[in-house]
Amino acid sequence: MTTPVRVVASNIIHRVIQGESLHTLLPSALDAAATVDRPLCQELVYGTLREWPLLAPLCQSYMKKPLRRKDSDIKTTICVGLYELSHLNTPAHAVVSETVNAARALGKSWAAGLVNGILRNHQRRSEPLSDSLSLAQCNAMPDWLFDQLVAQHGDRIDDIATAARSRPPMVLRVNNTQVTRDDYLGHLAETGIEAIPCSEQQAGITLAHGVDVMRLPGFLKGWVSVQDQSAQCVPQLLDPRPGERILDACAAPGGKACHLLEHEPALDELVACDISESRLTKVAESSQRLGLQIKTVVADARELPRNILSTPFDAILADVPCSATGVMRRNPDIKVLRRADDISGFAAQQLAILRGLWPALKPGGRLLYVTCSILQQENDDVVRLFGREQAVTTAPLELNSGLPTALGWQTLPRADGGDGLYFALLQKS
Repeated sequence: MTTPVRVVASNIIHRVIQGESLHTLLPSALDAAATVDRPLCQELVYGTLREWPLLAPLCQSYMKKPLRRKDSDIKTTICVGLYELSHLNTPAHAVVSETVNAARALGKSWAAGLVNGILRNHQRRSEPLSDSLSLAQCNAMPDWLFDQLVAQHGDRIDDIATAARSRPPMVLRVNNTQVTRDDYLGHLAETGIEAIPCSEQQAGITLAHGVDVMRLPGFLKGWVSVQDQSAQCVPQLLDPRPGERILDACAAPGGKACHLLEHEPALDELVACDISESRLTKVAESSQRLGLQIKTVVADARELPRNILSTPFDAILADVPCSATGVMRRNPDIKVLRRADDISGFAAQQLAILRGLWPALKPGGRLLYVTCSILQQENDDVVRLFGREQAVTTAPLELNSGLPTALGWQTLPRADGGDGLYFALLQKS
């Protein structure tokens, strides 16, 4: 028996608010909804979480007193309804009716009147939100994060906040070892999938609308992969060369490792390591689908095993764990779960990874440090601290989008463009 779609969405969001990771719980939690309802359920979950820092205080503003802790699922249900009213094309009367029914399905019929009243009051609202909410809340951003982004990125905050509230475009990376981009654009046109080439990436294609990957021509044959255009900058910056050995130190799920081999098939060896054995299987699956040879090793980049350290690499890719503040539109639970004091913990982990990888790099070799963060504490600050410990030279970088930093390059998230990624190229003396 399936559960009403708005109840499923509310339950998922409620679990995230309680501290669970959306990425971990979503695949199995969606099974509670009917198959036909799952796209709507996913839209409600992602959309509500992207707007949560705005919706939660907005919901509270309609109440005379806060709900009891045990009734926080009603608040979540109301926020789902507020999101659907404001952002989807569902008729308003249907949104109100179905959200009220969701409250009843949760076993809380007493809340039906409250839910109905708040949603109808929101429909009639005339005064601007800024009258009762902070600037950070109006931009659907946690106060601490909004303040840091304003301090670090100034007048770019509007674009960053807009991107964090947007659905990301679906971008493809053509496997040039099997098909050219022009030919693949032709295959897409024949299939009726509207697309344009990425102006910033030679192998990139942006779809007008997202589609199931199984609809993509030649997907199972390895013609194409899904990858954000900012992430497609890695081969350009690391510059893999024929005969080199390269280590991808935090490789899962494998998109960047595969792209390096697509860009330079004449590598002598590409080794992909990751601390998670289960996630590393995704690297093997992707490389097999794309027809690429990648050696996988389960290892912690902070403490590499001797068999990896024994033969140093020409180049290393370190796409390290981070706050993911540059990809909030893809990981909207960050707006709920991330805290200001988390950032120093990530920075310490990132510095430990650089320390662990450096012995695996040949003298004269290069290491590309990558985060999907737009916070300086995880980016330039980490590279600067590491440079005080080791004989490191940072090479100047330049991309078609983004801006230079003191030690690297930062792309910023754009609603119609790529994610926010940081790159620094470290060279070993």
